[in-house]
Amino acid sequence: MKVPRKFFEPLAIGAPAPLRDLPARLERMIHFVPPHNEKVRAKVGDLCSQVDVVLGNLEDAIPIESKEAAREGFIAMAREVEFGATGLWVRVNALNSPWLLDDLARIVAEVGSKLDVLMAPKIEGPWDIHFLDQYLALLEAKHSIAKPILIHAILETAQGVNNVAAIAAASPRMQGMSLGPADLAASRAMKTTRVGGGHPDYRVLADGTGPGRVSAQQDPWHYTIARMVDACAANGLKAFYGPFGDFSDPEACEAQFRNAFLLGCAGAWTLHPSQIAIAKRVFSPDPGEVAFARKILAAMPDGSGAVMIEGKMQDDATWKQAKVIVDLARQVAGIDRDYAAVYGF
Repeated sequence: MKVPRKFFEPLAIGAPAPLRDLPARLERMIHFVPPHNEKVRAKVGDLCSQVDVVLGNLEDAIPIESKEAAREGFIAMAREVEFGATGLWVRVNALNSPWLLDDLARIVAEVGSKLDVLMAPKIEGPWDIHFLDQYLALLEAKHSIAKPILIHAILETAQGVNNVAAIAAASPRMQGMSLGPADLAASRAMKTTRVGGGHPDYRVLADGTGPGRVSAQQDPWHYTIARMVDACAANGLKAFYGPFGDFSDPEACEAQFRNAFLLGCAGAWTLHPSQIAIAKRVFSPDPGEVAFARKILAAMPDGSGAVMIEGKMQDDATWKQAKVIVDLARQVAGIDRDYAAVYGF
């Protein structure tokens, strides 16, 4: 681990200085695009007005024979499209794959100045982040990249979850983390083929016997999301829910996204256009919650003391909760006129 005095020093001569704080960007949905698909790639310009982040996917779901085409397609997409306020991310191939070094070298060399975040799959410990940190610094220095490219880690192995706190603290490049439920399920030997979401057999039963006994389905990802959120919050990073693979069940997708939002996640992956509106709705605070939170802040301008609002006691702890909601609402309202009107900003 770096000593504190050197934590924010560039790792290569000529590399940009690491950021001390994350950019204040709204990232409610990370929308995945397969860059080797020319028809999909042609729509990215229009997509930028609908999503907070466009991510070019080079890893899972890209056939082996299309890996190089996906890389070339991402480079072309990054060059051709003006992303404006929309973030540009790329998910590179895994650190043990034969494509990673070319992914990094080509992308940083050719479009590194436009790239905001590099999403790294199957991160298992801080050593993986240290490798990417050093290599990116060398590439940034070589190609005169002015701003550091941030790293987003996917938690999709048992070892990665076990090391989540160390991963979050590994580098000032860290932007955040996402849950990778499919690979994580395989790593844990979980008995499911679902990509995210619950499972009908993961349940609890109420006390009693007989046919009227109440049963409720549980969330198998609650523990991991909570650990990820804690690790990210402790290090000033953002936590994200990953993919929800059942495009035919928008209700379940919304429920899973909402659980993640309530636990502290900033956004989720959207793999299908139908999920964009769901993520936008879920990861923008509820107008009623915003209105009530604003009442708390108005009643306690300096955040001290205690007041009663609508029969509920509010104190400095609930003031902090209210500020989280109102701050996010202001950020949403800053880029979305419809929400600005609903929130009253």
